[in-house]
Amino acid sequence: MSAEWKRRREGGGRMAVRMMRACAGRVGRGVARLFLLPITLYFLLRRPAERRDSRAFLTRLFGRKATLREAARHIHTFAATILDRYFLLSEELQRFDVTLSGVEALHERVDRGQGVLLFGSHLGSFEVLRVLARRRPDYKIRVVLDKGHSAVVTQVLDAINPEIAATVIDAGQPGPAIMLEIQRAAQEGAMIALLVDRAQPGEAVERVPFLGDPAAFPVAPWQIAAVLKIPVMLAFGLYRGGNRYDLVFEPFSEGIDLPRSEHAAGIPALIRRYARRLEHHARDAPWNWFNFYDFWKDEDAGIDAQGRQAGGGDGGGAAVRPDPLVGDGAGGRR
Repeated sequence: MSAEWKRRREGGGRMAVRMMRACAGRVGRGVARLFLLPITLYFLLRRPAERRDSRAFLTRLFGRKATLREAARHIHTFAATILDRYFLLSEELQRFDVTLSGVEALHERVDRGQGVLLFGSHLGSFEVLRVLARRRPDYKIRVVLDKGHSAVVTQVLDAINPEIAATVIDAGQPGPAIMLEIQRAAQEGAMIALLVDRAQPGEAVERVPFLGDPAAFPVAPWQIAAVLKIPVMLAFGLYRGGNRYDLVFEPFSEGIDLPRSEHAAGIPALIRRYARRLEHHARDAPWNWFNFYDFWKDEDAGIDAQGRQAGGGDGGGAAVRPDPLVGDGAGGRR
């Protein structure tokens, strides 16, 4: 993840998020969505960095200069999914029309009782995974995220459903603590959901082709998968407008079994394969791309899977001390 993104203040602040929550709870989703327009205008007029990065991403994707109107649609989509997070975490799932794809393959793996790693991204809404709990209440879902990042949104929305909040594995912990919690969750047969597209400053990364140029992806999730050797599924919760979402699951591996000596070649190959699937879905649902920073920038890229400075020169982050539980990098964070 770019250090610039980490330094940016949260748009709207705590009061705005509280107001959105209060409004959604009192007047319902339909009326609350009327506030999405002023929120979009706020970002277009007062948040030039996000506006710039939105247009830069869309320009890269479309192969032509993106318009301000297209950036507005992009930001509006992001705001819509943030609003929907309230209703998804409140378990008001009947409000949504969610089309599931590939869920049979997920059921098959979860029913073995050995745990499943669900690898997601900042493409669309990860919270729409909650529809699984409604259809299969016996499923345990543990989400790994950094509670310290986007603290305002996280704290307010966690208050909506403390039961769900209690199941979160905080990625802000030291790497060994994260790994132990993930191992315990896998032993309980849980689905462990991680966002695997953003790298923290200084975190071990691998730069692989993505939408035309190399981009840095974190190594730690793949090292965790290599330690646990349980099935890996990809998950994409794509917002399609109105109340419609597509929740897509794709089998990725029945269990990554790489000897330590093969990590240097095997893990980059896995990340390249993942990046191709992420690119496929980003092209299919361009308005769902919620990495509002320069995803391809070398600065703060960290170190690569072999311990070399990613991107070369002095532009990367500080080296990360090898973690005895997950390999060469610290645990992944949101």
